[in-house]
Amino acid sequence: MSSSSVYAQDHKPEINAVEIIFDHVQDRYWWHITTINDRHLSIYLPVIVYSSTTGWHVFSSSRLTHDASYKGFYIASEGNYAGKIVERDVGGAEVRPLDISLTKNALALIINSIIMLVIFLSVARWYKCHPKYAVPGGFVGAVEMFVMNIEDEVIRKSIGKDYARYSPYLLTAFFFIFINNLMGLIPIFPGGANTTGNIAITFTLAICTMVAVNVFGNKAYWKDIFWPDVPMWMKVPIPLMPIIELFGLISKPFALMIRLFANIMAGHSIVIALTCLVFITAKMGAAMHAGMTVFSVLLSVFMNCLELLVAYIQAYVFTMLSAVFIGLSRPEHQREKVKK
Repeated sequence: MSSSSVYAQDHKPEINAVEIIFDHVQDRYWWHITTINDRHLSIYLPVIVYSSTTGWHVFSSSRLTHDASYKGFYIASEGNYAGKIVERDVGGAEVRPLDISLTKNALALIINSIIMLVIFLSVARWYKCHPKYAVPGGFVGAVEMFVMNIEDEVIRKSIGKDYARYSPYLLTAFFFIFINNLMGLIPIFPGGANTTGNIAITFTLAICTMVAVNVFGNKAYWKDIFWPDVPMWMKVPIPLMPIIELFGLISKPFALMIRLFANIMAGHSIVIALTCLVFITAKMGAAMHAGMTVFSVLLSVFMNCLELLVAYIQAYVFTMLSAVFIGLSRPEHQREKVKK
């Protein structure tokens, strides 16, 4: 064996598990598919940015790989803007341009939304082509089972008699989260994107629920917030209870956002960390490496099976809590339901 080959074996780059995990869970301007003979096969997405000094720019993200710079734009490697496109202002400081680029998560959202549309349009077409008394089977029957389960066991029971008003949003939220969770578990393109583990996406979903709760809340709901049935000293002269109730307007969607984000991101991180054990233990001897490889593979398979369950549970919990919050914003209907 030549000295150069020995040197190459002794100086192989160390596996940085933290970097690999963050590379997976964070959003990117390209979608890495695989590596063949040290060549990276990736989908380079369009970068669309607006600079206050040079105006609009549209170019491929391939121009920004390997710490490259293009027309003054580059991807920051550290600081508050790490992983984002930045430029230098006249003072030499890093600033963010207006960035509406198509990123990995954005492309994944488009793909997953198309999948959801194809599923439900094909199911709707089946019902359109068959008589009302026909009983669906196979895939259409499975989708109907999911829809009826969420409709009857979650939405109807949580909201009450006018549940149908909110069913379209809640069913859309459930299947949107569920499909994105499942696609995130597929390791190859078009799967593998950490969409529901991105806090910007869970924030948007939580805002949608907050709007549904507060915009369509009835008079009794707002009365319980600004003038709740508590002793007078808790409302006047210091509006203690109204302040607490107003804080609840923010804490409820915040809980939805954090719960979904944390659970999905943690699941992705654990699976990637277990996979990295195979490479981290490569230099610890044959016995240790073989044992940790078996352990890593078995535990990774178990975690992926568990993540399938978590994908459904998290979609179910988000939909259930959203329905509960909407039901609580219509207390008169809840009282009527109890009386019946």
